[in-house]
Amino acid sequence: MTLIGDKSADWTGGETLEAFAHAERFNRWMFDAIATHCSGKILEIGSGIGNLSIHLLDKAESLTVSDMNKSYCSVLQQRLGHYKQVGGIYQLDLSVTDFEKQYASMLGKFDTVVALNVIEHIKDDGAAIRNCKKLLNENGRLVILVPAFQWLYNSLDRELKHFRRYSKKTLSVVVSGQGFGISSLRYFNSPGIPGWWLSGTLLRRKIISRFQLTVYNTLVPLFRLFDKITSQVAGLSLIIVALKNKN
Repeated sequence: MTLIGDKSADWTGGETLEAFAHAERFNRWMFDAIATHCSGKILEIGSGIGNLSIHLLDKAESLTVSDMNKSYCSVLQQRLGHYKQVGGIYQLDLSVTDFEKQYASMLGKFDTVVALNVIEHIKDDGAAIRNCKKLLNENGRLVILVPAFQWLYNSLDRELKHFRRYSKKTLSVVVSGQGFGISSLRYFNSPGIPGWWLSGTLLRRKIISRFQLTVYNTLVPLFRLFDKITSQVAGLSLIIVALKNKN
């Protein structure tokens, strides 16, 4: 099944999103890792083709989805537009310099802003997080997932247009530097580390194969158990939850 009609502008990203669309166990695992931090009026930034958005509906009073890619927004409209909880579908870019002007109607509107696998794509990550803050109401919460460990940066990251990977320290510094209070910080998906290193560093592949992801998705119940043990020390990704009001 092809969800995205025109992937010419972002072929690798489109292929990756379509592959993950069929990895339902993995998507559910990722959602479960952030679910307790998501409530009220939720804005998802970088929704892609809605792989996580479907799950966020379960936690939202209203859900607004967005992506900077116009073709992804079209897919989001097809997949989610009929849900009553969906408050809007927007083409949104955290990196624009006139952010407050372009998105004036969205400022201070949301209880929760979710940005999974987004911030690493933006050169000025501090500005991106600062713009997320502008979208939150006074007591709002920001939930971010980013790739972990710079030593894992390889051909897969380059092809996906990642500027960097993060440590707990570098992520904490950039988030707290924008005036957020950090509520929690943990690793996610430690079993994914060997596969990412093998594919991108040793074999220098440019995309995660669908077969590889299918096998991984099958083993998710086992990986979830292992990840509970390792979430404070290692993971392929980092999840940070930050509060706009430090008090």
